[in-house]
Amino acid sequence: MVTDAYRSAGVDIDAGNRAVDLMRDAVRSTYGPEVLAGIGAFGGLFDASALKVARAPVLVASTDGVGTKTRLGVALGKVAGLGADIVNHCINDILVQGARPLFFLDYIAMPRLDPERVAAIVTGAAAACRAAGCALLGGETAEMPGVYAEGELDLVGTIVGWVEREEIIDGDGISPGDVALGFASSGLHTNGFSLARKALAGEDLRADRPELGRPLGEALLEPHRSYLPLYERLLAAGVRPKGLAHITGGGFIENLP
Repeated sequence: MVTDAYRSAGVDIDAGNRAVDLMRDAVRSTYGPEVLAGIGAFGGLFDASALKVARAPVLVASTDGVGTKTRLGVALGKVAGLGADIVNHCINDILVQGARPLFFLDYIAMPRLDPERVAAIVTGAAAACRAAGCALLGGETAEMPGVYAEGELDLVGTIVGWVEREEIIDGDGISPGDVALGFASSGLHTNGFSLARKALAGEDLRADRPELGRPLGEALLEPHRSYLPLYERLLAAGVRPKGLAHITGGGFIENLP
């Protein structure tokens, strides 16, 4: 009776339960022994004693969204990469202060819940979390008819990581003569898609592009690159950056320290 009432209002509780069933294994694949409660609980529990090896750990948190790249993913029926997009974007955001990820939470909103679409996004997010040694600790799937138009999707993530207090990177030590290193992106990442969609309006995104070796739409949907492996390689080589920047909205001018 209650379920029927919700369904008549445009909210499908059964679809929500099916989405959880479809994503459960992927989410749990990110868990380590420090995860005490995750999917299905009102709040995720993470054992902070995992940081006992640290001398003076500082928690670093960040929230961001995928933006209008979601429209392209929905239009092309390819949304799995969006999950990796939001995880890696958040990882890079805290990495610029020298932080490594501990756990991640996602928020997925749409007008009508599509369990398979939600599961594909979360599975992509879980794969990115596993690659970074980060737990997908929880999240929210919101069905909001009347707020989002049919076919729309909003994807947001929150990450919490940690860094030793004495190893926080803030750019204060940068001085003339220091070497600047740039690392290639995998594409547009998760910024600039409103402009890109306007500039490419009318283009066939499914057609193969010889210069790209694949369709244009597929190239645009290339997931956001995580720079964590490169950062780890720098540290292993004895290089400790004085400053880092994640080039996102605003480009070089707005993001360089």
